[in-house]
Amino acid sequence: MSEKFTVRDFFKRFPDDDACLHHIMEVRYGLRHTCEACGVDSTFHRIAKRKAYACAACGAHLYPCAGTIFQDSRTSLQLWFYAIFLFVTTRHGVSGKELERQLGVTYKTAWRMGQQIRQLMEQAEVKDLFRGHVELDEAYIGGRRSGGKRGRGAPGKTIVMGVAERGGRVHARVIPDIKKATLRGVVADKVEGGSLVSTDELMSYGLLDGDGFKHVAVKHGAKEWALYDYRTDAVHHVNTVEGFWKLFKNSIRSTHTHVSRKYMDRYLNEFTFRSNHRQMQNAMFDLLIGAV
Repeated sequence: MSEKFTVRDFFKRFPDDDACLHHIMEVRYGLRHTCEACGVDSTFHRIAKRKAYACAACGAHLYPCAGTIFQDSRTSLQLWFYAIFLFVTTRHGVSGKELERQLGVTYKTAWRMGQQIRQLMEQAEVKDLFRGHVELDEAYIGGRRSGGKRGRGAPGKTIVMGVAERGGRVHARVIPDIKKATLRGVVADKVEGGSLVSTDELMSYGLLDGDGFKHVAVKHGAKEWALYDYRTDAVHHVNTVEGFWKLFKNSIRSTHTHVSRKYMDRYLNEFTFRSNHRQMQNAMFDLLIGAV
């Protein structure tokens, strides 16, 4: 199957709840694996009229949906799978109202499903440190206030920080402020020591020099957007992170009327997950099923 996952592909692959349950079993456990009950490397077969499989050696039952977002849900597995399909194939995100329309469920159910899928996206992400050439940048998300200040220091905004590997992954999270101690915590958590780091001229990023990183700042205030540094033999800019912020902000404006600070991290996780796996829609789908 091609990397592009179409609606036709989806319904061919998952025509009913039984096909969905079979896929959960394959991704989470495999139809042949060591049985936890008897310790035998055994095959497992479906039990009729139950969301369970039985070990061929001892008959112990295994419920693939146990401990997942599907457990005890009255929403069909096919609708859950279709909701996940929408999340992995969209570019600008999926709102609760869109899920309500597409799935034919109540808005309350659609909103809950969307939030749970976003949490899966965070769980499925690789936690390895970022390395090589890394960009750091912060942004301010939120509605405009008439007559208010824009940019850094604007009231009513949620501050978010992004970390990006050149040609690799993106990570973003909500931060309380842009003080040096706050940024140091994010860098220590996500970036491998000694990495080459590009930032803008925010003074708090001065911590990078003292912490052993190879740091070069691009001075946006002086209309400097890219800089070749002979000491590091690299072109420095933060265009990768700024491109991510542009896509994220456009989505908030066009898809979600408002995202509160309380749930902002979940929406950031959604967009970083899609950005990090955008060329592999089928792989994204199975990553999420495996993370349930």
